[in-house]
Amino acid sequence: MSVLTRKKIFDEIKKNNIIIQPFNKNQVGTGSIDLSLSDRLRIFNKTTKASKITEEADYKKITKKVRISKSKPFILRPNETILAGTKEKITLSANLCGWIEGRSRFARFGLGVHVSAGFIHPGTSNNPVLEVTNLGPISLVLIPGVKICQVIIERCEGEETYQGKFKDQNQA
Repeated sequence: MSVLTRKKIFDEIKKNNIIIQPFNKNQVGTGSIDLSLSDRLRIFNKTTKASKITEEADYKKITKKVRISKSKPFILRPNETILAGTKEKITLSANLCGWIEGRSRFARFGLGVHVSAGFIHPGTSNNPVLEVTNLGPISLVLIPGVKICQVIIERCEGEETYQGKFKDQNQA
């Protein structure tokens, strides 16, 4: 597999092998595409005791939906994790995959954008969900629309289309 650079990303966008909605060409960097924080979050219920980690585990049972805005942002406390969607929907062809990564400017504050699930499968068409964690010592204010992460696109050997549980997710 190889990482696509800016020119190759634009080539794949022109061929509809990468579709980002909404899209602004300024989101494309030298080797990645910036993604923005949506206004929809899922926060963990503080009263939840423990959850069994099994194939049947459902994060929706231990979280609640919250909407944020520029005038009413979310304060992420130290050691707190939430689920957040990206504003952008990403569609990748069957021969492309992606990796969600944080942006260094926010990592320096202790902000992590994925705990361990940063892979975007080939043939995916959805809004990536981020596991946003504050690893730093101070609270962080999350504002919708901020370019919170980036996706790095790679070409796959072979073609596959993701058919898993989160195939059609649209938000957190």
